[in-house]
Amino acid sequence: MVTGSTRGLGYGMAEGLMEAGAEVVIVGTSDRVFTVADDFKDRGFACHAVKGNLAVRDEVYRVFRESVAALGGGDLDILVTSHGIQRRHSAEEFPMEEWDEVLNVNLNSVFILCQEAGKIMLKKGYGKIVTIASMSSFFGGQTVPAYAAAKGGIAQLTKELSNDWIGRGINVNSIAPGYMATEMNDALLDKNNPRYLQITERIPAHRWGTGDDMKGPCLFLCSHASDYLGGAIIPVDGGYLVK
Repeated sequence: MVTGSTRGLGYGMAEGLMEAGAEVVIVGTSDRVFTVADDFKDRGFACHAVKGNLAVRDEVYRVFRESVAALGGGDLDILVTSHGIQRRHSAEEFPMEEWDEVLNVNLNSVFILCQEAGKIMLKKGYGKIVTIASMSSFFGGQTVPAYAAAKGGIAQLTKELSNDWIGRGINVNSIAPGYMATEMNDALLDKNNPRYLQITERIPAHRWGTGDDMKGPCLFLCSHASDYLGGAIIPVDGGYLVK
């Protein structure tokens, strides 16, 4: 089950899993999820689609139930929580309704999905959960207080879940993408924007990342190759964090 998988990083990770032979449920907020799933199926992949609003608690539970049912009911090996939203305002002006929206989507729904997946995985003593952290899990950013708080929470939640579950067969780890050329960063991707130039100059790889850059780390964390890894927050950032 891969959430937020109709575009961007989630799409890349879902595609990578299917390329490796996995049967995947992709989750999105619009009817686009069905079109994307049909495209995957036309390419010969085993793909299912579930639509839902992960800002609404009851919807999160419904989406999880329907995803498990689409996989044949009762079993789930891998969960990748790659959905998320962004809202930008200075901290003193940040609207509380948008704070609640970001925390509900980016943190609360992730915990619910992990909890529900854990219930299935613990019964069989095996599972792989990959959360998506951020550079904001390490530093604060600007004009994104809700996003930074949520992604800091994702890093800590990943560690806690690992502590609870790794001894019972479930590996919980996180990927922290760096600056990625996705729709969420459209405001920064104008090459005439001084902030774009500042960021790009700091990236030792000399480019922004793509969904394809997420495939390898995701496959590693979803395979037996990572059986002794727990609570890790792995930067996939072209070296940005260590510059």
